Amino acid sequence: MSLPDREKTELSRLLRRVALAGLVGSLALVSACQVRPLYSSAPLSTGSSANAELASIAIKPVRTRYGQQVRNNLIFGFGRGAGEPASPAYSLDLGVTEAVESSALVQVGTDQDEPTAGSVTLTAGYRLTDAKTGAVIATGRRAITSSFDRPRQEFAAYRAQIDAENRAARELANALQLSIAQDLARHGKTAG
Repeated sequence: MSLPDREKTELSRLLRRVALAGLVGSLALVSACQVRPLYSSAPLSTGSSANAELASIAIKPVRTRYGQQVRNNLIFGFGRGAGEPASPAYSLDLGVTEAVESSALVQVGTDQDEPTAGSVTLTAGYRLTDAKTGAVIATGRRAITSSFDRPRQEFAAYRAQIDAENRAARELANALQLSIAQDLARHGKTAG
């Protein structure tokens, strides 16, 4: 065996050892990871599934039309269409505010400065409490913006704004449902 052949075999052995060490290290790193679907039927540490926990949330009434839209969408999403729970384990206080803004001041063919586009921003703050103890489990805040066109007709402009509010309410309810499910999963891990 000549000198260059010996260096090649030693280099190839070293490369194999480094590759093996990298493989073992990456397997150790991957084995430490845990991925669990949020809405799985696997039990949380509290003993019930995330879907069952969400279905046991009672949402207190709100006073505004757009707030009621968010509440209705949450009730439907939490219960998977079954309605409100008969004996809730959790209570949700929900506060929804609205901001309507004009987005553009462009009128083609007229000299009036009427807005032609607008946006509705719904912001919800929530507080999730345990129904038995009254202990606050989680608080949070989410906001969704929905755009709409403002035609010249007054009723059409009003209806476009209502449709934008309804879209924002659906999307806000989805965001709140995800956030509350994450809160319950965190609470379930710390409670057990």
